[in-house]
Amino acid sequence: METEKYLTYKSWPKIELHVHLDCSLHFDVIRKYRPEVTRDVYNQEYVAPDRCLDLPDLFRSVNNSIELMQTPEQLRASIEYLFRQFQKDGVIYAEIRFAPHLHTERGLSPSRVVEIAESAVEEQVSKTGIEAGLLLCTLRQYSEKMSMETVQLVYEFRNSFVAGFDIAGDEAAYPIDEHKKAFQFAIEKGIPRTAHAGEAAGPESVLETLNHFQPTRIGHGVRSVDSPEVIEILVEKNIHLEVCPSCNIQIGLFERYDNHPVNKLKMSGVSTGINTDGRTTTNITLGSEYEKLSTAFGWTKPDFFQVNMNALEAAFVSDSKKDHLKRQLNDYYDCE
Repeated sequence: METEKYLTYKSWPKIELHVHLDCSLHFDVIRKYRPEVTRDVYNQEYVAPDRCLDLPDLFRSVNNSIELMQTPEQLRASIEYLFRQFQKDGVIYAEIRFAPHLHTERGLSPSRVVEIAESAVEEQVSKTGIEAGLLLCTLRQYSEKMSMETVQLVYEFRNSFVAGFDIAGDEAAYPIDEHKKAFQFAIEKGIPRTAHAGEAAGPESVLETLNHFQPTRIGHGVRSVDSPEVIEILVEKNIHLEVCPSCNIQIGLFERYDNHPVNKLKMSGVSTGINTDGRTTTNITLGSEYEKLSTAFGWTKPDFFQVNMNALEAAFVSDSKKDHLKRQLNDYYDCE
């Protein structure tokens, strides 16, 4: 049920840098290709449990969505309905991430997948006025060859809506060795970089990622809170953390919302932003995330203005678009 507080936050302009396309497949898209799926089946097979055993347990729910994202029509519909979610949620800029190789099971090449997604984003930006970019992901379990193919696609599509390179997956189960070459390529070519770390593994994974991949952002990174040394480095280097509180609690990193470290990280001077991670798998919107942050930590409009400005400063978007988006945030929040 939508509370009065949620309805307030729903309309606030927001920046979202960490949202996975395959974790955000809308119910209406699923019904389009699997009409037999009821709301109960959707909740059971596409939405992850409120409490997962761990990160791989959450991934199991994503596989059903990926099966329905294998054709040009399906990919375009997935992106169209994600933009509809952005519209309802007050998002004014988003970076949508996905792994092209996951969408090749029915004959599409990774390059064709990116071409379809880029064209669909262009169409939706024009249609909705919401600014957006795409982040191409390699996955921890991928080979060096697949990582190189992914980062080369980022470079090939660099003058389009493709904005940067990411690595996702279970950092506790897979080392970084297979991906060093791809990130070195990205560094040499000046490709904007983010990387998942400090989620399934501890602060040592954040430090390792910073040292070898040299990203300007970390996906999640919340377990940095366990290391004063890592916190100091994040602040000194102005590394932005793409924080997804509800998803972190869902996979058991923290027991309750009020002991999630997002407030501590923000108060320590770390650049933090708020994100959903997966709007379907975690059954969350940014509006409801803001409501939880307000309830747990007493955040008010200046706090939300700060995290949105943090995210925008870290966004992989041109300075001219940043300036335009800053004006929107300043005009609405009026917190300066």
